Amino acid sequence: MNGAAAPERCLWAPRAWLDDGWSDDVLLRIGDDGRWQEVSAGVATPPADATRLRGPVLPGLVDAHSHAFQRAFAGLAERREAGSAHDDFWSWRERMYAVAQRITPDLLRAIAAHLFVELLEGGYTQVCEFHYLQHRPDGSGYADDPLALSWALADAAEESGIGLTVLPVLYERAGFDGAALLPEQRRFSLDADAVWNACRRIAAAGSSRVEAGLAIHSLRAAAPASIERLRDLAEGFDGPIHIHVAEQAREVQECLDSTGLRPVEWLASRTGLLDPRWQLVHATHVTPAEIDAMAAVGAGVVVCPSTEANLGDGITDLRRWLDANDGAVRLSIGSDSNVTRSAAEELRWLEYGQRLLRHERNVAAGAERGRHQSSSAGRLWRRVVEGGTFARGGGGPAGIVPGARADLLVVDPLDPGLRGVPQAHLLDALVFSSPGAAWRDVMVGGHWALRDGEHVRKAAIADRFEGAMNALWSGS
Repeated sequence: MNGAAAPERCLWAPRAWLDDGWSDDVLLRIGDDGRWQEVSAGVATPPADATRLRGPVLPGLVDAHSHAFQRAFAGLAERREAGSAHDDFWSWRERMYAVAQRITPDLLRAIAAHLFVELLEGGYTQVCEFHYLQHRPDGSGYADDPLALSWALADAAEESGIGLTVLPVLYERAGFDGAALLPEQRRFSLDADAVWNACRRIAAAGSSRVEAGLAIHSLRAAAPASIERLRDLAEGFDGPIHIHVAEQAREVQECLDSTGLRPVEWLASRTGLLDPRWQLVHATHVTPAEIDAMAAVGAGVVVCPSTEANLGDGITDLRRWLDANDGAVRLSIGSDSNVTRSAAEELRWLEYGQRLLRHERNVAAGAERGRHQSSSAGRLWRRVVEGGTFARGGGGPAGIVPGARADLLVVDPLDPGLRGVPQAHLLDALVFSSPGAAWRDVMVGGHWALRDGEHVRKAAIADRFEGAMNALWSGS
C-alpha cells in the first residue's frame, strides 16, 4: 500500500485463533514472502524484536463474491418504482443495469478503492471480484487496453492494501433461449477465449496483491459449448472457477424448461466438468441430492446472506451444506451487491436466516461437542477461513498457520460489545453481539492495512468516492 511502513517480521499476541481454536501467548514470525513462517503458542515471554499486539487476533476472511461497481447503488434501490405492483430481483436488475451503463474506469477505481477500505474495516483481507463489466457501454473495447476496467480494480486494491482475485466473466447471451444480449448487456460480452486470455494477462502482470481466476455468469448467460470450451482451456489451471447458480426460483424453472434439469443438477451431469476449483455462488434453490453431488466432487459454495435477503432470493440449506459428506463442501461468504461490507454481519445473518426458517437456534453448530463444533460462530468462522482459500484460488494453508499468507485481524478488547465477555466466548460475541466487530488493526500479507482502526488514505479515498457518487447521481 502506498505510504506503508516497513513490515514487522515478528509479532506476539496475547491470544490467537489457531487451527484448533484459541491459544494463549502466540509468537508469529513472517517470512520475506509475506507468509507465516512460524506460529508458536505458549511463548509467555516474547523475544525483544517482537511487536506486542494489543488484542486477540483472528485470521482474516475472504470476501468470495463482490461486484464492486454495485457499491455505488447500495441504499438506492429501496423504493418501489412508481406504478409498480411488484418489486423483485428482476426489477432490481433493470435498475442495476442503468448504473452499470454509466461506470467508467475512473469511476470504478474510485468506487472500488472506497469499497475495499470498507471491506478491510469489515474483517476481509481478500476480495474476489466477479467482474463482468468489461467494455464501453456500446460494447466496443477500450482503445488503450481492453482490460481498462480490470486494471482499475487492481489499482484500487493496491491503494487500499487488500488482496484481490479478479474473475473475468463468460457472458454471451440474454437467456436460456439463446437470445442475443440486450443493449444494456453489451458491455458485459466476453466469450470463453476472451475470458481465458484476460485471466492470463491479469496473472502475468505479476502483482503480489492481485490474483486471477475464471467465472461464468450463469447457465442462462453462457451456452453449454462455451462452458465446456472454457473448461478445456483451463485444463491444468489451478485457480478458481466461479458461477452464479440457482439464485432465483425463476432461474431454476427456466433451466428445467430448457434442459430438463435443475441448474446444479445440470452442472453435475456434465462428465468431467466439476472439481474442487468450482465455486457455486448463491446456490439458494437446491435439493439435498444436488448438495450431495457437489460434496462428492469437493466443490465450494459461496453464500451472500445480506444480498440474498436484500434481493428477496430465499435461504439456502446451510445445515446440509455444512454436514454433506462429513463437511466436504467448502463454504465461503460474499458481500455481492455490497449493501453490507461486514464479515461478522454476513455470518450473523447466515445463521439468523436459518433460525427464522427452521424455528431453531444455533443451527450452524454441530451436534457433537468440541472447541469449534458447539459454537455457531466458531464453526462458521473455521469453515469460511478454509473455504475462502479455495474461493480465492489454489487452496493451500488456511488461517494463522505456517505457509498461509500473513493476514490477521486484531480485536479491540475495549469495544463496547466485548467488554466483560468471558474469553472463551469472544468469537461468539464478535459475531452475535451487534453491531459487530471493531478491528483495532488489520494485516494483509505481512503489511498493516489498518492501524488503530484507521486507513492511512481513507479520507482521500472517501473524497474521491463522494465525487464519483455525485457524478453518477447528481440531478437524480
